[in-house]
Amino acid sequence: MPLLEVRDLTVSFHTSDGLVQAVRGVSFDVEKGHTLGVVGESGSGKTVCTQTLLGLTPGADVSGQALFDGRDLLRMSPAELQRVRGARIAAIFQDPLSSLHPLYTVGWQIVEMIRAHRHIARSAARARAIELLDMVGIPQAASRVDDYPHQFSGGMRQRAMIAMALALDPDLIIADEPTTALDATVQAQVIELMTKLQTEFDTALIIITHDMGVIAETADEVMVMYAGKAVEKADRRTLFYFPHHPYTKGLLESIPGSTAAGERLRPIPGQPPSLISIPTGCAFHPRCQYVMDRCISEVPPLFDIAGGHTSACFLPTQILGLGEDVDRERASAAAAGRAENGAAARLAARATEEIETAGVHLPDAGVLAGAGMSDRSRGPRTSQNSPDDAGTQP
Repeated sequence: MPLLEVRDLTVSFHTSDGLVQAVRGVSFDVEKGHTLGVVGESGSGKTVCTQTLLGLTPGADVSGQALFDGRDLLRMSPAELQRVRGARIAAIFQDPLSSLHPLYTVGWQIVEMIRAHRHIARSAARARAIELLDMVGIPQAASRVDDYPHQFSGGMRQRAMIAMALALDPDLIIADEPTTALDATVQAQVIELMTKLQTEFDTALIIITHDMGVIAETADEVMVMYAGKAVEKADRRTLFYFPHHPYTKGLLESIPGSTAAGERLRPIPGQPPSLISIPTGCAFHPRCQYVMDRCISEVPPLFDIAGGHTSACFLPTQILGLGEDVDRERASAAAAGRAENGAAARLAARATEEIETAGVHLPDAGVLAGAGMSDRSRGPRTSQNSPDDAGTQP
């Protein structure tokens, strides 16, 4: 049985502008010792989805089920949830500087978190805090434990947050954009640290990010979210080499890679929709170059592709992957599903034109090298790879 089972989670907020439908019927599982990557643009509902599990969305209308080790997190009382939060489910937030209190030392904050859940002496909790800071690679942990957050670098603050999350040996860690504010080198170190500690402690991990490179390095399974819904789910390798949904394809093709010098990035046209006024039918249809007539009026369910791979798209399920040949298949199937000069045809033409005219040419390899950009900082190059030549890539 999965450690965490979320079924049909719906979260909405009443505002003066209208009802914000932040999460719309999302379901997923997380196995013990496995990593689920949740990816999507800003405003897709990733953070709200996971914060709701911890009771951190006050005032929201919440429905659905979230079974953690057999107990429904959404039905727990505040006191029951308090015993779970921090002890069995820990969180690492996007900006450690805003997550750590500026008026208390880093060590004091770790100690207080430990003592909130364990009846131990302050001296023992302090020793544990020093041990944790040393474990995550803070130099001279015994003296740095008394430093304030502003005395730590960005990478050190994130390491301190990881230490706090690991303090009570949780079963599940939710890492919300844990590397966004860090430079490429520190980002790589934090990812390596999280992966190492997860393996050592057999902890389940949910990583929320918009960075497909982070997903490529960490995730076992991936859920792509758009406009509050899951639009594609698959294991990491399948998602990177055999994507089905046009939005997933767009995310992958917008990644510059190590061989991309002089090539043109293919951006996703338009902007994510407001969660107050979500488009009818498939929410992605105004930005999709493969939009069909039915996409405008019908909401696509998650269709089974194969082996746990699901996609909320009306395109034929056998059309998978990246590359020009697959693009032609998608375009042909989409053209057959829309009336000539109809609304869908106009939307598709506009999206295609925006992709072709809004692309960005990457500088040549010499410029990239001079800027100090590493392969890791640019993420995996997926559009030209196949499973046969993937090697150790996802």
